[in-house]
Amino acid sequence: MFLTKQRLSVVRTLGVAIVATVGLGACATYDDEFAGINSRLDQLDSRVQGAAQSAESANQSAQQANQRLDQMETRVQQLEAAPRRVPRG
Repeated sequence: MFLTKQRLSVVRTLGVAIVATVGLGACATYDDEFAGINSRLDQLDSRVQGAAQSAESANQSAQQANQRLDQMETRVQQLEAAPRRVPRG
């Protein structure tokens, strides 16, 4: 009986050791997966920042174009409101 209990204890200990080893091995796998995911997130973050900078640049260009159009509109209105000149000849 004693040998059976002792063997059972050894088997339990080995079982716990095997489960712990497999569990730790799985953690290493997850660490690799998390590293890959973090790398992809960093790449996406860089792309998003680049797109945001491009959008900001495009927005500034559009604002400058709108200012030029406003200036042209003002000039056109002045010309339309001015008295007509009589052609020579």
